[in-house]
Amino acid sequence: MIDKIARSVADALAGTPDGATVLIGGFGTAGIPNELVDGLIEQGAKDLTVVNNNAGNGDAGLAALLKAGRVRKIICSFPRQADSHVFDALYRSGELELELVPQGNLAERIRAAGAGIGAFFCPTGYGTELAGERETRVIDGKPYVLEYPIHGDLALIKAERGDRWGNLTYRKAARNFGPVMAMAAKKTVATVHEIAELGSMDPEAIVTPGIFVSRIVKIERVATQAGGFKKAA
Repeated sequence: MIDKIARSVADALAGTPDGATVLIGGFGTAGIPNELVDGLIEQGAKDLTVVNNNAGNGDAGLAALLKAGRVRKIICSFPRQADSHVFDALYRSGELELELVPQGNLAERIRAAGAGIGAFFCPTGYGTELAGERETRVIDGKPYVLEYPIHGDLALIKAERGDRWGNLTYRKAARNFGPVMAMAAKKTVATVHEIAELGSMDPEAIVTPGIFVSRIVKIERVATQAGGFKKAA
């Protein structure tokens, strides 16, 4: 019987090795799997390469992982924001390596990994420092830069609902990079707020099929001061 429901975040993340490449879903603060990131800090893996759209906000979530000294390199599109002081300090001190990737390129490089594409040519970044020393080519009169896939050892994503086979749906903007990251990693762990009965999820509504998901962990919604529940972003 296939049952991908983990008893805890710790169980789901057990065995994460030092030096792993970790794909972490999220767009700004929307869809960040904070419970999984906190679990990764507790798990203890270090010398990580982290892939995310941003480089952390404030002192929680991804910023906390950076602050704990567990990350060697970050690959992202928007590293600096008003509250990205943890990244800023580490980068300026030379303690953190940065690979800056345009957002569209980032999404496509991750998608290419999941789709089994060895490399692709993209016009974004041509003639700039972002192209580095990568191969360029003119196709139909337009210049392109050769881009390579980003494969992950582990993907941490935030979903809304899932069943024991690992099929997932998302809530609005929380979806962002989750589907492509799930496809691009050797192991994918997702949090959900609801465990669905097997067969109750409409196949046409499933965004990430369970074949791309290794473990799911149910996370309760965060209670607000007013006594209600805060909806996941």
